[in-house]
Amino acid sequence: MGGRCRGDGAEAFWSPSCGPQLANSPTVIVMVGLPARGKTYISKKLTRYLNWIGVPTKVFNVGEYRREAVKHYSSYDFFRPDNEEAMKVRRQCALAALRDVKLYLTEEAGQIAVFDATNTTRERRGMILNFAKENGFKVFFIESVCNDPNVVATNVMEVKLSSPDYRDCNSTDAMEDFMKRINCYQASYQPLDPDDYDRELSLIKVIDVGRRFLVNRVQDHIQSRIVYYLMNIHVQPRTIYLCRHGESEFNLKGKIGGDSGLSNRGKKFAQALNKFVEEQNLKDLKVWTSQLKRTIQTAEALQLPYEQWKALNEIDAGVCEEMTYEEIRDQHPEEFALRDQDKYYYRYPSGESYQDLVQRLEPVIMELERQENVLVICHQAVMRCLLAYFLDKSADEMPYLKCPLHTVLKLTPVAYGCRVESISLNIEAVNTHRERPEVSVSFPLSHPLGVPSFPLW
Repeated sequence: MGGRCRGDGAEAFWSPSCGPQLANSPTVIVMVGLPARGKTYISKKLTRYLNWIGVPTKVFNVGEYRREAVKHYSSYDFFRPDNEEAMKVRRQCALAALRDVKLYLTEEAGQIAVFDATNTTRERRGMILNFAKENGFKVFFIESVCNDPNVVATNVMEVKLSSPDYRDCNSTDAMEDFMKRINCYQASYQPLDPDDYDRELSLIKVIDVGRRFLVNRVQDHIQSRIVYYLMNIHVQPRTIYLCRHGESEFNLKGKIGGDSGLSNRGKKFAQALNKFVEEQNLKDLKVWTSQLKRTIQTAEALQLPYEQWKALNEIDAGVCEEMTYEEIRDQHPEEFALRDQDKYYYRYPSGESYQDLVQRLEPVIMELERQENVLVICHQAVMRCLLAYFLDKSADEMPYLKCPLHTVLKLTPVAYGCRVESISLNIEAVNTHRERPEVSVSFPLSHPLGVPSFPLW
């Protein structure tokens, strides 16, 4: 029989009841750096990745606490180091954020908290280290260093000027005020010093938007994964296209898995995809497929080089491969019902779960982050996992994301997320999507027909 089990890829011990369990102490990731250096960008992107691989993570942005405490922002004067009243407010906001960090890591099952603030002084970082020591938390510092004035100015224009602080301010005045705000921090900024003062700290310095990195005293497996992830992301403009293969012969028969070829309509989609790609007029487009016939046949019509990834193969349904939903319901009623109860964690006998699929797809995500323009031709469950990463969807939402046949999803990374556009290529196809069941239904497992007809995928 298959089963469900939670785990997350971090360092773990084995529990007979439920396989791997976390053994690590919770970790506080502390951002460091001047304003407009991409700290919040890194915080949000890293949090999205960690949650996707199953490590519960949350960002605590001290700026949001400050905006809650001080409803009306007047000017950069608030950030002057000699403004004692403002310094007191800022410290209280940092402490309030740390209290919420503690609550999240001790009572809300959080594993990693990202403390997103400038943290530019050793005094402030020392306060956080003491807080972590008192609560038994590990600490990992991420410092973003950038001295390129063009990069800083671009970041201010694209992100900071849309901040609530400048809601009623024209862009010229807002830019001037924000640059003065940066100067307020510059005077007292003490960068991390892994060669001397901070040599005992676990940290990574990200220099000039990933041109160089300096890593010091990585403590554990999850910190290693964080470092690896940060060394693969970039901020260059690009577009990622996701689509499934053209409709297959097995799609027409309602069978899952297998390695069937394209139907006639599937072949028409491949031709339409070729025309669509030509119209996009993309330079150096990379095309990736799985190793299964239906994605390869779809890619062949593009007349472009393509790369096959075994990791992009469809989820393995084990003993249920090449069966219809009705056959699974009748021959494996317990499995059919168990998967419906928890679609993300359920693993088919001799097959995979969505959780397994996420683990398998992690190298694909890493390589996608390294690339510029890419078209990924894959499968329904695979596309759901990839889409969940880019759109920050939970494990509960992932198995029910809509990824119809003969539709291209165009993903464009933006400042703190990803814009998605759904483009139907107007070639008819069967609908393989099944909605999440609204209620759980009890039934005798000995009665196969008592099992509700809920989806496998």
